[in-house]
Amino acid sequence: MGREPVVSAGGQASGEAAASERVARWVTEIFAPQVLVIALPPVVGLASEGPAGFWWGLVASLLCGGVPALVIALGVRAGRLDSRHIVDRSRRTVPLLVAVGAVLAALVLLAGLGAPRLLVATVSAMLAGLAVTVPVTMRWKISFHAAVSAGTVLVIARVLPAAPTLAAGAAVVALVCWARVRLAHHTIAQVAAGAFAGAASSAAVLTLFGI
Repeated sequence: MGREPVVSAGGQASGEAAASERVARWVTEIFAPQVLVIALPPVVGLASEGPAGFWWGLVASLLCGGVPALVIALGVRAGRLDSRHIVDRSRRTVPLLVAVGAVLAALVLLAGLGAPRLLVATVSAMLAGLAVTVPVTMRWKISFHAAVSAGTVLVIARVLPAAPTLAAGAAVVALVCWARVRLAHHTIAQVAAGAFAGAASSAAVLTLFGI
C-alpha cells in the first residue's frame, strides 16, 4: 500500500489562511457599496409600491450607483484608481464628490417628480451617510463597505419583517466587517465606525420621514 501524504501543520494553516482570504474577497465583492447602492432602490420601490416603485427605484439606481460606478471604472482603466474599492484613501476624493453630486441630483429629481416616499427616504439616507463618512475619510479610512451594508439593512427592515431582517442583516454586516479586516484594508475600529455611521445616519433619516 502507498503511503498517505503527510500535511504539515504549517501547510494546513497556510491553506486555511488562503481559503479565508478567498472568502473575504468574495464577501467584499458581493457586498461592495456599488452593488448595494445599485440593488437597493429597485428592491425598496418594488416592495413598497409594486412595479411603478421598481421603475422609480431603477432611476435612483442609475444615478446613485451607476454614475459613480462609471467614474470609478474609468479611473481604474486609466490607472488613477487601484480598484473599484479604492483601497488607497488618498484617491477617494473625486469619486466621492461625484457620488455626492449624483445622489443629490437623484434626491432632487425623485422628490420633485413625486417618487414613493420610502424611496425618497432611502436616497436621503444615502446622502446622509455620505455627509458623515466623506469628511471622515479625508483624514481617516472609515469603511464604506461597513457603512453602506449597515445602512442597507436598516432600510430593508422597513419593507420586510423587521426582526428577522435585522437579525440576518446584523450577521451580514459582521461578515462584511470581518472580510475588510481579514484583507487588511481596514482596522476593527474603522469597520466599527463605518457600521455605526451607516446605521445611525439611516435610522435618523427614516425617523425624520416617519417611516
